[in-house]
Amino acid sequence: MIEQTNIEYEKTVLIGVINAQQNEKKVKEYLDELEFLTYTAGGEVFKRFVQKIDVPNPKTLIGSGKILEVETYVDEHEIGAVIFDDELTPAQQRNIEKILRCKVLDRTGLILDIFAQRAQTSYARTQVELAQYEYLLPRLTGLWTHLERQKGGIGMRGPGETEIETDRRIVRDRISLLKKKLLKVDRQMETQRGNRGALVRVALIGYTNVGKSTLMNVISKSEVFAEDKLFATLDTTVRKVVIGNLPFLLSDTVGFIRKLPTQLIESFKSTLDEVREADLLLHVVDISHPQFEEQIDSVNRILSEIKSGNKRTIMVFNKIDQYSRETIDDDDLVTEKTEKHFSIEEWRQTWMQRVGDNAIFISALNKENLEEFRKKVYNEVRDIHITRFPYNNFLYPEHLDQY
Repeated sequence: MIEQTNIEYEKTVLIGVINAQQNEKKVKEYLDELEFLTYTAGGEVFKRFVQKIDVPNPKTLIGSGKILEVETYVDEHEIGAVIFDDELTPAQQRNIEKILRCKVLDRTGLILDIFAQRAQTSYARTQVELAQYEYLLPRLTGLWTHLERQKGGIGMRGPGETEIETDRRIVRDRISLLKKKLLKVDRQMETQRGNRGALVRVALIGYTNVGKSTLMNVISKSEVFAEDKLFATLDTTVRKVVIGNLPFLLSDTVGFIRKLPTQLIESFKSTLDEVREADLLLHVVDISHPQFEEQIDSVNRILSEIKSGNKRTIMVFNKIDQYSRETIDDDDLVTEKTEKHFSIEEWRQTWMQRVGDNAIFISALNKENLEEFRKKVYNEVRDIHITRFPYNNFLYPEHLDQY
């Protein structure tokens, strides 16, 4: 078990923008997630600012009146960091820092900072460092104004700053070195994957914090670190699992998230190779989350980006023990029934019906329906195995309960 150090929470405010692409409801959902990200990074959110703006201000993203309102609040409450949900250009970030005189981050910078905290192995730290340097390169001018490394806190972990006259050259050299280092490790990991033999490969995928590591611990009887925070797992863990007498390899991968920084997708290429090379994906979904359908869409988009969207998949709807729905009184003739009023059985009759037998509802924490889950995984792995090795068909009964 990885020991967690005590974090002194830093005062932060969040800023979101309502525009043609995201309405007020969507912005609230994004800011809810951004607040959880901030908490994971070690921050405490004191206030949220939201502005409706059709055309973003090229200098500060939000309007001058709103930036003045934020400045007043930051000064009065001694706020340490201001975090934007939308990505800022390097120029916007520098301009806002000059006005607010505090640290300014966007969603990408915050996620990179969390990854810097969570990286445990040398390989993961190298991946994160590369992503951070690529993110910092166009922002180096602003870093020299007041963001000295000794200030610490959110957004200040990872690579340090260098003198402005030479820092770009040094950072580019460092990026080149890190890429070569990762290329070497990628080749080693590719060899390791090749040496695993002909065992069927199963990968746990899904949005961050949906319970993948908890499920991994339950079915592999291992001690993979699991915590109710975003990105608790960065390093891919691979375990040999046996159901019945059928062995296969199970890997737990990094969680996905909306607006996942492109730098991280590229840096975590070999981690995502576990997904690319898997024979079967277990797409774990937190059904208790209000926006679980959007989380599914986000995962599917990233799967498409890494050319893994058409793989054989089992949808694993987790946390049924935490699922709750809003109820409507029998005499309530006004309230219209919507998805938030659905029971799990009613959800089964929606688009989930098209998933058919490839959907299962469980609670990894309370071990509900795990036997049904094991049978489903066994049947899928068996089918893949006997397709690959038809002469082994007699070794594995058609149903797990035949053992």
